[in-house]
This record gives sequence, C-alpha cells and structure tokens, in this order.
Amino acid sequence: MYLTSEIKKDIFKKHGKSEKDTGSSEGQIALFSHRILHLTNHLQSNKKDFGTQRALLNLVGKRRSLLDYLKQTDIERYRAVVKKLELRK
Repeated sequence: MYLTSEIKKDIFKKHGKSEKDTGSSEGQIALFSHRILHLTNHLQSNKKDFGTQRALLNLVGKRRSLLDYLKQTDIERYRAVVKKLELRK
C-alpha cells in the first residue's frame, strides 16, 4: 500500500502541529496533496481507469475547499501551506 501509517505520521509531523494532530487543515491538505500526486502518477500509465479519475477529482475538490476555508480564516497559514507544498507556480 502506498499510504502506510508511517507515511501518514511523517506527513502530519511535517505539516501539522504533531504526528497525532490529524485534524489540522495544513495536515489534511498535505495528505490530500500526497494522494493526488499518487493518483496522478497512476493515471498517467492507466488512462482508462475512470474510477480512479473520479476519485482524483473528488480529492482535488476537497483540497480546494480546505484551501478556501483556510484562506478565509487565516491568510498567513494559507500562504505558508501553499508555499510549503508548492501548490502555485
């Protein structure tokens, strides 16, 4: 499996407050970004996997809504997450 508990703990440790803080917006956005990257790589080699394509679109929508929430509540945290995860070019 591509997303083991050790990888999740590492993601939350890097982007959240601690490895047990799984509810923070920064940690959730980082986890969604990791999953989006994995599914994007999968779809490059499996172009007709429409179930995965739909799951990818759902994840992108969830990440977008979390980013919008973070932008409305705390613009500095939003800018830090976007810069750290390199979501904008």
